[in-house]
Amino acid sequence: MHHDPVSRFVSESAAADLLQRVRWRDGVEYPRCRSDLTVRNGSYRVYQRYLCKNCGRTFNDKTGTIFAHSKLKLKEWYFTIYVFLRFNTSLRQIEAELDLSYRTVRRRVERFARALDAPAIRLSGPVEIDEVYVSAGLKGRERDSWSRSRGLSTRGRGSYAGDKPPVFTLVDRGSDDRYVVPAKSADESTVRLLLADHEQESLTVYTDGFRAYDPLEDDDEFERKYVVHGNGEYADGEVHVNSCESHASLARRWPSPHRGVSKDKLTPYLRAFQLRRELYRKPGDEALKHALDAAL
Repeated sequence: MHHDPVSRFVSESAAADLLQRVRWRDGVEYPRCRSDLTVRNGSYRVYQRYLCKNCGRTFNDKTGTIFAHSKLKLKEWYFTIYVFLRFNTSLRQIEAELDLSYRTVRRRVERFARALDAPAIRLSGPVEIDEVYVSAGLKGRERDSWSRSRGLSTRGRGSYAGDKPPVFTLVDRGSDDRYVVPAKSADESTVRLLLADHEQESLTVYTDGFRAYDPLEDDDEFERKYVVHGNGEYADGEVHVNSCESHASLARRWPSPHRGVSKDKLTPYLRAFQLRRELYRKPGDEALKHALDAAL
């Protein structure tokens, strides 16, 4: 039975109940000493309290999560997380809805995004891989822009240190999973790391003509096929990175309501973008549960 997620925003006890169910679905354990020798021990406001019999400390459903020590109600947290992910609502809009300061909302969204794990990339293949460069780190001084660096020259290619971190997009045509991963540099070792976990003996990889992909040619683990954009080639039958480019353009629009995102926050924001795609077709309550689970 699916509930309307709005009910979670109305009552704090319903919000606490959801946290309890998602967090302890494999049983209660004290986050500090990881002991599951716990007993219920009264309550703290609307949250269940527990006593750890291993070390004698008490804790509650929020202890050790992003919600702990927050003056905000859990239902306000849920509302923020839900509309941020579901609708990419601007922080100013959330601020107006909840009557909180912009700084409070921004810190909360960033805290949530930082709690998200890196996506585990498992490829069934064939895979498209492509890279773009983001002008990030210049927040307030220059609008964020993502640039394609065509051809093979190093001129114009970005680096993290130079405030133009590379962002790789992978589209697994076998599973239709998509990943957007910021990297410190666009080099061979980064490419190998991104493509490391694959099921096939020899993974078919579609790329553009960028040099970092060249070493895949001499490696039995991969079969590389590429189009050279510099020669005016954008697709050659199956061989193209068009799905990457369209996914990258979605990713590019994602930070825009948040007034530009500096490079140190690019990774968490893009993890939130990744999570958003996972929630895409889930009904409200399932989506909220999944988002909570990702941040716990």
